[in-house]
Amino acid sequence: MNINQSVAVLIDGNNIELSLQSLVGNKNALLDFDFLIDRLLNNRGLSRLIYFREGKSISKKLADRLLTKFHGSVMPCHKSADIPLTIKATQIAKKVDTIIIMSGDSDYVELVRHLKGEGVRVEIAAVEQTTAQILRNEADLFTPIDEHDCYILRKKSR
Repeated sequence: MNINQSVAVLIDGNNIELSLQSLVGNKNALLDFDFLIDRLLNNRGLSRLIYFREGKSISKKLADRLLTKFHGSVMPCHKSADIPLTIKATQIAKKVDTIIIMSGDSDYVELVRHLKGEGVRVEIAAVEQTTAQILRNEADLFTPIDEHDCYILRKKSR
């Protein structure tokens, strides 16, 4: 059977990075997007991938990688990603079948409820230990992100 669904992946970068680093106990832990996005899509089509990142220190390497591999983009945020991610999700809701929000933040509960009310399937992908139970309960599907979904950035020795 072929499932034809278009999926948008919206990533709260700061939330996911801090949760992952806390889980593995290493500040150099980064998401392995090549592995994780394939796993989340599960043979569905990727329509959009947007990585929301608080602050100015967004890695050009990450931005280039997301663009090259997934036609994705990085969106800098003034403060937290909550509001920009919510606005973007509501803007694209009519253009996709499913929105995967990568964050465990309970601030997204009302967004999940709104999107589901619009007929959009909403999935949450986040680190289980730092994901609000209410967010998991509201989502159509929860996918845990764990140490297998990351790699440790090795610092170059001089």
